Amino acid sequence: MLQLLDLAGIYFRAFHAVPSSITGPDGRPVNAVRGTLDIVRRVVQDARPQRLVACLDLDWRPEWRVRLLPSYKAHRVAGPAPDAAPPPELPPGVAREFDVHGGDFVEEVPDELGPQVPVILDILRAVGVTLAGAEGFEADDVIGTLAAAEQDDPVEVVTGDRDLFQVARDAPTPVRVRYIGAGMSKVQVLGTAEVADRHGIPAGRYADFAVLRGDPSDGLPGVAGIGDKTAAALVREWGAVEDIAAAARDGALSGSVRTKLVAAADYLGAAPAVVRVATDAPVRMDPAGDGRLTAVPADGERLVELAQRHGVSSAVARLLDALGGG
Repeated sequence: MLQLLDLAGIYFRAFHAVPSSITGPDGRPVNAVRGTLDIVRRVVQDARPQRLVACLDLDWRPEWRVRLLPSYKAHRVAGPAPDAAPPPELPPGVAREFDVHGGDFVEEVPDELGPQVPVILDILRAVGVTLAGAEGFEADDVIGTLAAAEQDDPVEVVTGDRDLFQVARDAPTPVRVRYIGAGMSKVQVLGTAEVADRHGIPAGRYADFAVLRGDPSDGLPGVAGIGDKTAAALVREWGAVEDIAAAARDGALSGSVRTKLVAAADYLGAAPAVVRVATDAPVRMDPAGDGRLTAVPADGERLVELAQRHGVSSAVARLLDALGGG
């Protein structure tokens, strides 16, 4: 199995789930570090993947998506990135490849989380976990591209983001989503049938459903007056957003639903490309390869030093044990 981690979603979740009173020897919070390592340990333990890739946001709000839909993630913008701001401190060998704070605008990140992200990357790399990113694309696109390209092994996507339900498939290799959005005690593993049943839509049509009903957390307004039930009914009857918009425009739909869809014509023309994850992003892997896990850390000496410096030796040991290297 190939397991793909939505890493930003995981470390944000860990940061909010583990109290900031968890600190390292220097007194700085390491709650996100410890929580991320424990989440990764848990999902690896449950799924037992042979390959593991942590997928990064090299651009959390790509300009091409904002051009199509200016509201996209606009509420998360902290402001223009200062020209003189130094680049983030990333692990040796990673800094040239990955900039997790790229773009012209900075995502609003809690002050205590920001310094922990490079530590997480550094530890994962020392463990031997492959990092992957694509210039100008989000982690969702990296996941979508790697999942779409996989021809050999089943794929499991670990995320708390419902948008990634759209990558579930049955062939040529199955892709399932391990959804952690409701907490680690309520994890669900969803394939195409489970996603379809959950929302009352045909398999493979989650992105169309999401466009219609919207998602405030991503700045997607949806079609005013169209909720989950109506969105699902439209997708069941007409399929893709483009076909639904055409039915409204050509008069095949009538009444208030048609009026709402016609009024949202511009949105319906732009949003599908924003919501659908890319499957052809220029993904780079560090280290290059297929994410194959090994029984020993990639850099054991550095891993010990990092674990001791940040006070996360126990969390690192638990992860190594789950990977078979403890």
